[in-house]
Amino acid sequence: MSHVVVAGVGMHPWGKWGRNFVEYGVAAARAAIADAGIGWRDVQFVSGADTMRNGYPGYVSGATFAQALGWTGARVASSYAACASGATAMEVARAEILAGRCEVAMVVGADTTPKGFLAPNAGDRPDDPDWLRFRLLGATNPTYFGLYARRRMALYGATERDFALVRSKNAKHGLNNPNARYRKDFSVEDVLGSAMVADPLRLLEICATSDGGAAVILTSAEWAKRRGITKPVQVRAISTVTPSFPQTVIEMPNFSTDSGVAVPDAVTPFKSAIAAAAYQESGIGPEDLSLAEVYDLSSALELDWYEDIALCKAGEAEKLLHDGDTTIGGRIPVNPSGGLACFGEAVPAQALAQVCEVVWQLRGQATGRQVEGATSGITANQGLFGHGSSVLLST
Repeated sequence: MSHVVVAGVGMHPWGKWGRNFVEYGVAAARAAIADAGIGWRDVQFVSGADTMRNGYPGYVSGATFAQALGWTGARVASSYAACASGATAMEVARAEILAGRCEVAMVVGADTTPKGFLAPNAGDRPDDPDWLRFRLLGATNPTYFGLYARRRMALYGATERDFALVRSKNAKHGLNNPNARYRKDFSVEDVLGSAMVADPLRLLEICATSDGGAAVILTSAEWAKRRGITKPVQVRAISTVTPSFPQTVIEMPNFSTDSGVAVPDAVTPFKSAIAAAAYQESGIGPEDLSLAEVYDLSSALELDWYEDIALCKAGEAEKLLHDGDTTIGGRIPVNPSGGLACFGEAVPAQALAQVCEVVWQLRGQATGRQVEGATSGITANQGLFGHGSSVLLST
């Protein structure tokens, strides 16, 4: 299968700007277009990642961004997969190119978020698990993060200091990232001294909600070659898998798991399956990676991802961390961007932001946080209701 090429990437810095989400997406799109060295009229397909918090324009983000940039007759699509929306929108664009329906596509996502944690939209929906977990159980997102952390402590002996070290590492990584919202160094003691939110996780270990935008220009390999791109960053795989039955590890927003009584528990766990599919499609294994960008909604979840993307065996994530392997300069840096710890959540943009970071790293353009000699990188996150999200890129 021919690979598509990332010709351009762009971002609007993360923060709490309080402006229309379209403004962030347009800024990111224009930056990506300029990075690709093309004009807006060269874009034949616009794939938008949706936001549920910004009214009808957020539900039809592809058309919203196309209109804001100026109608050209380009085809559009809009995708919603919660935190996996960016990767899903990118897969739609890749499919258009590989099907021969276009040569140049833009993927864009942006969000304006409320103060505090993300919550369901207004209205009574007693048959909606996401609504029920807030209204029936009071189970906000940090509640789940705390439960995952407790699970890791019970299974593998993780400690609060381990979680704090993850946050301290990412804080150092994010110091030199101009797009990061939080650019402040935190020691392990600083993290442990912050307020408890969802035991055992503290304020500095749980990502904020943020405003921001990200965009990616994808092209066919043939188009890139004609334009003289001699060392392109290639999209080697995009994984958007769903869980396999029985799912015996709870995932938001559910508050129960599948029963494995009558079914052998031999399936690959969901989060592990996300990266496994990317490795299988690309022919690139975890041993070949130069870096990874993972979905650190909390510092404890980052440790789980080390194992889920097969950087180490189950129960060995803490050793990988303490050995310095996941720090810039180590064997396999994780979240050299600073991760969500330094960015916060701008839901439809964050999977695309991970791709932007990997592209900059593979080009050698990540000034101040560069992973030397980077040749391949993987992203990993997930969306509510079983949306996998992983993109594997290489030079």
